Amino acid sequence: MSAPLLTRPLVLEAPARGADGAGGYVEGWQALGTLWAEVLPGTGREVAGAEVVLSSVAYRIVVRGAAQGAVSRPKPGQRFRDGARLFPILAVTERDGAGRYLICFAREEVPA
Repeated sequence: MSAPLLTRPLVLEAPARGADGAGGYVEGWQALGTLWAEVLPGTGREVAGAEVVLSSVAYRIVVRGAAQGAVSRPKPGQRFRDGARLFPILAVTERDGAGRYLICFAREEVPA
């Protein structure tokens, strides 16, 4: 198995809550850092959104391995950002037995 080409910088983001000043909270995203990645597109399809048709493409995003619990280790529920493009992370697994690289299964949805 050859080493992946980690040539694309992606910002790893996690959901965050902040006070709204009225006793409640607002939800947003907090940047955790930039990871270099190889982004491999999969198959695409159209899906019905709330009021529009969305184009949905699966991606395999490969990044360097990180220890369990490390902030730099992606988790489901987080997302990658590439400018205005968003890649919500659905699942994460080791690419090899030594854990040198991680594969993040993600999906990008945009209006069709």
